Amino acid sequence: MKFFLRPLAVALMVLGITAASFDSANAQSFSPEQRGEIEKVIRDYLLRNPELLQEVIQEMERRQAQAEAEKHREAIKEHAQALFNSNRQIVLGNPQGDVTMVEFFDYNCGFCRKALEDKLALIKADPKLRLVLKEFPVLGEGSTQAAQVAVSVRMQDKTGGKKYLEFHQKLFASRGQIDKARALAVVREIGFDAARAERDMGSDEVRLTLEEGFKLAEALGINGTPTYVLNGQVVVGAVGIEKLREAINTVRCGKATCG
Repeated sequence: MKFFLRPLAVALMVLGITAASFDSANAQSFSPEQRGEIEKVIRDYLLRNPELLQEVIQEMERRQAQAEAEKHREAIKEHAQALFNSNRQIVLGNPQGDVTMVEFFDYNCGFCRKALEDKLALIKADPKLRLVLKEFPVLGEGSTQAAQVAVSVRMQDKTGGKKYLEFHQKLFASRGQIDKARALAVVREIGFDAARAERDMGSDEVRLTLEEGFKLAEALGINGTPTYVLNGQVVVGAVGIEKLREAINTVRCGKATCG
């Protein structure tokens, strides 16, 4: 049903634009009868050539995608420091890597869970990749609690992110809804201080870390997880390892260091 509605919407839009233009710039050039005849000619032409509507839709989508990509490039450039080099983030892979990929994720996101293997495989296979993780709890109170605990784990971690990654993997491996209780249980599993983590959940550092993530997401128009941000592009969804590798290579080749 949607396939038929979209061309109809485009046709109505075309007719609407035509009518609007007649009512403004050309208002003095055509009589009401002439405008009606012109609109009828356009309508009849579109009905005889419906394939043109699909072409219009494709062109509209291409232009929208192009405009969206340009917005992303400008937003990434404007917020590059907080996106790629914030003090409130976890860096995995090569800290001095030539390409940085940022992931916005939620611990209750099933697609993020599936994408975890892709991230780990990319880090293992690409020694030049720098991966930044940003908690983006959008799936309810349990997600917010888990993100707060995750930030508190980062505050305790003195291993360069290794213990955080252990926490990250174990929490994603949990069954059912992930919340404060489950996250603190994982803190104990990895040998960290759960009592301290619970206290730190209410700290300014935790609050500011999550606020920073939400502000960045708003600036880039991100509203779902997982979403990946690289230099100049945003990749939405669990697109699979090949799409992520393609995005990484696009950035790398843009720096003239691909081979």
